[in-house]
Amino acid sequence: MKKRRLEIAVLSDVHLGSYACHAEELLTYLSSIDPKMLILNGDIIDAARMRNNYFPPAHLKVIKKIFSLASKGTVVHFITGNRDEPFRKIDAINMGAIKVSDRLTLKVNGKSILFFHGDIFDFSFRHSHWLLNFGSVGFDILLKLEKLKTKTLGLFGKKNKPFYNPEIEFGERDPQQIALFERNVAKMAINQHYDHVVCGHSHSPNKQLIETKKGKCLYLNSGDWVKHMTALEYSFKRWKLYRYENDKLTSFFMDEELKSMDMNELIATITQRQSNKEKNS
Repeated sequence: MKKRRLEIAVLSDVHLGSYACHAEELLTYLSSIDPKMLILNGDIIDAARMRNNYFPPAHLKVIKKIFSLASKGTVVHFITGNRDEPFRKIDAINMGAIKVSDRLTLKVNGKSILFFHGDIFDFSFRHSHWLLNFGSVGFDILLKLEKLKTKTLGLFGKKNKPFYNPEIEFGERDPQQIALFERNVAKMAINQHYDHVVCGHSHSPNKQLIETKKGKCLYLNSGDWVKHMTALEYSFKRWKLYRYENDKLTSFFMDEELKSMDMNELIATITQRQSNKEKNS
């Protein structure tokens, strides 16, 4: 079956390494598309849960698939989230075609778009958006405050997660919290003159035009792969929410080359591609 060509595909809150991750379904989805750009918008790898030594083959295959896409020319942006916290130490590092950062801005079809995970609103859920008016400096301040708050709460045996439910961690979120989160994200984007803002973190897929007294912004959330199995796709000059449960992808399986290519080969291919680009530039 022919793969769908996309300008951009956005995934978030995959939580590889957790029992809740639908890795096989995600692998099927990734095998069905041919994106020019793949944006991994945070919480792709659940570093905290990996301490339990749970990382089955299907989860590794997802990583290999991402590297395979990069080796074939897909530009991959990995935006770090709170669950893949260790990767924030290597912000602004390029691994061949894979670029690691804590936020990304793009100009697409004349629209300015901000991509970030969204957990920085955990610092002060109701009032943190004003700090982001200071651009990258505000982001850096919030990231540091977030880390400080998490560490402080940890001393008292508490967790810093506004969407956290101790009984069903990846279950239903409080609709009022989600609505407040969405509005604060949109407010910040409008104040910084972005046309669109794309995030994750809330695990609540959404596409909504949000207006304030200062303007309007298209709010986009890619959802998750622990419950909703959703993604954002951009093609033909428009964004749409992809829902796995609404698609029939049984004909797609893991690409054949993944069975024979190991991670070292994939990484070498990406590095070689990047090296060739630099020589030709």
